[in-house]
Amino acid sequence: MPSRIKIEPHLSLQELEQGYRKAKQGIEKIHYQVIWLLAQGKRTSYVSHVTGYSLSWIYELVRSYNRSGAKMLGDQRQHNRGRKPLLDDQQLALLYQRLQSPPDDQGLWNGVKVAKWLTQLLDRTIFSSKRMGIS
Repeated sequence: MPSRIKIEPHLSLQELEQGYRKAKQGIEKIHYQVIWLLAQGKRTSYVSHVTGYSLSWIYELVRSYNRSGAKMLGDQRQHNRGRKPLLDDQQLALLYQRLQSPPDDQGLWNGVKVAKWLTQLLDRTIFSSKRMGIS
């Protein structure tokens, strides 16, 4: 018989239930529900069925909760700074300036032409026509 997931006692069962019932955001509500049900000794498969969360996502949520407590419950995306921009301010200004005149072939700018220009500016491949199936 598989062992049950251990939930660190950051909050009591009553506090978890209150968090679940008082949560106004959907993600926060489900996160509280997952931890609350598991803290009651419910099986992970049951919690997955009730909440619609996959087993792997439940394990990840439990790891975060056990490590850091209730502050990890709810939507944490606002803490994700995202990826560093491809162009710095100076490079962005160069691109804007270049786009003010026609491309070398005197046609119109398009994504492929901008990517080729950026490839030269940044000395790295920005666009691969072979990978994109464009000839």
